[in-house]
Amino acid sequence: MTRGPDETAMDEAGTEAAAGARASGAARRILDGLFAGARRLGGGALDLLLPPVCSACRRPVAAAHALCAACWSRLQPIERPYCERLGIPFGYDIGEGALSAEAIADPPVFDRARAAVLFEGPARDLVHALKYHDRTETVRLIGRMTARAGAEILADADVLVPLPLHRHRLWRRKFNQAALIALEVGRASGVAVDADALRRIRATRPQVGLGESERIANVRGAFRVPASHQAAIAGRRVVLVDDVLTTGATASAATRALKRAGAARVDVLTFARVAPGGAVAI
Repeated sequence: MTRGPDETAMDEAGTEAAAGARASGAARRILDGLFAGARRLGGGALDLLLPPVCSACRRPVAAAHALCAACWSRLQPIERPYCERLGIPFGYDIGEGALSAEAIADPPVFDRARAAVLFEGPARDLVHALKYHDRTETVRLIGRMTARAGAEILADADVLVPLPLHRHRLWRRKFNQAALIALEVGRASGVAVDADALRRIRATRPQVGLGESERIANVRGAFRVPASHQAAIAGRRVVLVDDVLTTGATASAATRALKRAGAARVDVLTFARVAPGGAVAI
């Protein structure tokens, strides 16, 4: 069957279009490769200008957002066996589901608490670098370690809620370290973050230097879930995120506010925790 001139022209146009698409795809792959190479070269050039340093002691290390071998060896990770409620590490395994004397004598209002490390040595240095020296780059490491330690409670969590600062303190500090950690944990775990679900409605004294009863009184009634967020909290499994768990007074006050708003469960996840009987100044 003889093909007409119009059909021949259409075939030629289709062939040219396919060839153009292949060429365009090849060009895009070449450009993508060039851009990727430029990013790698740029990163290498940046490392030459600003070599990566240990997030805790500032000694040179091979990769950014990491610890040197010396600081890593001094960390005290919290791993099982530990109290299932408070996350306090045990010296030896006393059986599945074991509770600490503290959890039995004074059960917490939150459901479970987990932390990555004890608040000592390099862990303290990391928290202080973030909190008091504006070294927000430490959040990458802190967040990854916190997410790993909280994998169990994050597995079925609905929302991450960072412990809020009062607006006056937030204005002075310029950022909320708990919110930064929560965002990093959210990236690692895939759990949504609601940084506005909990508000600190009363300015409180710093907890540093206060005894346990003073801490409890200091934060009593300091938190509230705003009406605009109560529907997002009611019936949800909430993970309250902070940098350090000390006596648990602040976490307990925040938990009460979340449970008054209808939270089905409130777990507490922090980067570090003070060992029972340890100093509470942070």
